[in-house]
Amino acid sequence: MRLVSLAAVAAAISVFPAAAQEAPVTGDTPPPASTEAPAGGVSRTARQVYTPADFTRYAPKNAYDMLQQVPGFAIRDNEDLRGLGLATGNVLFNGKRPSNKGDDMYTQLSRIPAGNVERIEIVDGAALDLPGLSGQVANIVYRADGVSGQFSWKPEFRAHYTDPLFTRGDISLRGRTGAIEYEVALNNDDSARSGAGGPTLITDGAGNIVERRSDIWNTHYDTPKLSGRVTWNGANDSIANLGGHYQRKFDRYYEDGVRVSPGEPDRLRTVRDNADSWNYEIGGDYQFGLGPGKLKLIGLRRFSHEPYSQEIITTPSDGSPPTGERFAQTGGLGETIARGEYQWKMFGGDWQLSGEAAYNTLDNVASIATLSPDGVFVDQPFPGGIGGVSEDRYEGLLSFGRKLTSKLSFQLVAGAEHSTITQTGMAGQTRTFFRPKGSLTLAWAPSADFDVSIKIRRRVLQLSFYDFLARAFLNDDNQNEVNNDLRPQQDWSYEAEINKKLGAWGSTKLNLIYRDVEDKVDVIPIGTDGEAVGNIAKARAWAIDWTSTINFDPAGLKGVKLNTRVLYQQSSLRDPFTGEKRPYSGWQDAYVELGLRHDIASTDWAWGANADYSHYRPNYRRNQTDRVWEGPVWLSAFVEHKNVMGLTVRATIGNILNARSRRDRTVYTGVRGDSPIDFVEQRDRLIGPMFAFSVRGKF
Repeated sequence: MRLVSLAAVAAAISVFPAAAQEAPVTGDTPPPASTEAPAGGVSRTARQVYTPADFTRYAPKNAYDMLQQVPGFAIRDNEDLRGLGLATGNVLFNGKRPSNKGDDMYTQLSRIPAGNVERIEIVDGAALDLPGLSGQVANIVYRADGVSGQFSWKPEFRAHYTDPLFTRGDISLRGRTGAIEYEVALNNDDSARSGAGGPTLITDGAGNIVERRSDIWNTHYDTPKLSGRVTWNGANDSIANLGGHYQRKFDRYYEDGVRVSPGEPDRLRTVRDNADSWNYEIGGDYQFGLGPGKLKLIGLRRFSHEPYSQEIITTPSDGSPPTGERFAQTGGLGETIARGEYQWKMFGGDWQLSGEAAYNTLDNVASIATLSPDGVFVDQPFPGGIGGVSEDRYEGLLSFGRKLTSKLSFQLVAGAEHSTITQTGMAGQTRTFFRPKGSLTLAWAPSADFDVSIKIRRRVLQLSFYDFLARAFLNDDNQNEVNNDLRPQQDWSYEAEINKKLGAWGSTKLNLIYRDVEDKVDVIPIGTDGEAVGNIAKARAWAIDWTSTINFDPAGLKGVKLNTRVLYQQSSLRDPFTGEKRPYSGWQDAYVELGLRHDIASTDWAWGANADYSHYRPNYRRNQTDRVWEGPVWLSAFVEHKNVMGLTVRATIGNILNARSRRDRTVYTGVRGDSPIDFVEQRDRLIGPMFAFSVRGKF
């Protein structure tokens, strides 16, 4: 019935008349091509500039749609570093970085209607007066002169195990009144209905089958977020922003299965997870002229209430009393940030002095309970899961950047942070740290179609405060102990980005990354037979990431474009349990992606296909290796009409090659590598085809 419904929709699309448009939306229009940089914005450093006319063939509804089609450009979100810190993404908005942490780049870009975008500038990050940027950066230059809005609805249907998804979509409104620009949005794009089902075999060390399982799981996941933002453009280039959001998360997991073992009664096993939560963020910034430069003041407060529970009950078929366990915790995560940035020009370059104070907290209460024969859960002692973590952190950085020649720029950032981490609860303590931070970036652009960026930096990564406390994973019979000695991961990072334009044929980009890591966060031994999240003294990793966009218009295939990405990366550390070298836990060491799109000439139709392959390394714990993956090859195809009464309508079929959900887990009787195999778990679950439909428009 779902296939018939999609076919009926496609047939209905074909009979709708095309609405009048300012420019034809067909494959006849050329692919995006850069032009000379106009005055204003950050265009004095622009490498390429794209105007709305360059994206006509794609009928974009928002800035995200446009930026996706810039040849060779891949959106890089901000890294999960500490506080606000320096800019780490590769997208700017009117020459500024966003002063928030609760929205990813996709969300922020999708709230800007395409009609508000004046141009997209591709610039060299090191040539800007924003410390931390490197490589190619996209600056979205936009302005709202009236009131405009956009919306999308993206239902999805799966053939097996899941309920239909009707709630995925978003709506936003943006406008201007005098010097005030405003936006309001309701977004539930990050929603899903997932599921899989199939057999699992449990064998002993000799390969004998000791248990057969048949399980079905599915999830209900919705994250509606209401957000708003106000921008005031004052006199003398002063500007103020105030924004925030409130979000609810509805996260449920259901698993039902039957377990069959020789000589034992069959058992019905149910797993129920509930991770419903809510969070908010409010923040703002104000920039104004002061003395020879500009001062920007930033403030941000966010909080997340995060209850979680997992309940597992096993019921024998012979009438014996059921057995079960329950793990529950309620965490409250808070972050408060105050930051100041002063920019000025001196010695022919751009200077910035920044200071940041941040206060992060976690208060957590956790419990474990077992099911008694009379069907009542009885709490058991679990002191390691109760406690709090707080961190006071202060950071100061000084940066200087300038052009050395007409083709070579550099940027230097130097500073340090001081932090105090305090833990309460089991074996609580207070520790103080001082860490240097900074970076050196060189950008070389010998020609208009070739540029190279090299960056060396000292990074300090963010910690999950939950990792300090004990945690139970009932579904796999694992548990983390308390570790009050956990430290933030640090590294020396060496990065190079090489960009080459191929004229009308497109572009290609090569990223090279090497990281020398200290205090790698992983699972380590605790006591005689325990384990916890902790630190490994030394580790390293490197990656080659190659992306390209190939336009086939010059070959006579009008409207045909191919996007490719090849990622290969390796890692190494000394295993804290066995002493042997191994890769990072759960490390993705290979990824290949191909995306084909054809905007059919002289029509409003487009079609395409996307395929990707990925490979992951196992996760490692004290007594097991555990490799979980889906795929390994995913293939989807879509057909799109760009003007159904002014709407863009798309139908997609996913998982055409029947990618599956798999798991290979080997559990030992003791420490992995020094003990015999206890059992091996091999899982093979059906996911099945997926049918998605989307309607996108503006008002």
